[in-house]
Amino acid sequence: MKVTATEACKELIDLLKSKHGELMFHQSGGCCDGSSPMCYPLGEFKVGGQDVLVGELSGCPFYMGKAQYQLWQHTDLTIDVVNGRGASFSLEIPEGKRFVVRSEICAV
Repeated sequence: MKVTATEACKELIDLLKSKHGELMFHQSGGCCDGSSPMCYPLGEFKVGGQDVLVGELSGCPFYMGKAQYQLWQHTDLTIDVVNGRGASFSLEIPEGKRFVVRSEICAV
């Protein structure tokens, strides 16, 4: 699995870092916005044994719930940004943006 960010995503991360300091991401397997990547101040979301560190976005750790990881482990993820407000606690929501995942199955 490879996790990368689009230019729009990197720009939004830079903006959020300027406002909130160091950041982290978590991707769960929940429904609705729970399946979108969530951005938090570093350390605010408590990761544990059911979370897997799968990479970094602009220096920010990107974790995924273990169950989701087992389903997506052979998928490359590109994190992008779209206009619109999700219904979550993710830091980009007040900016009128939301992070989204674009995926591509890896050739094994």
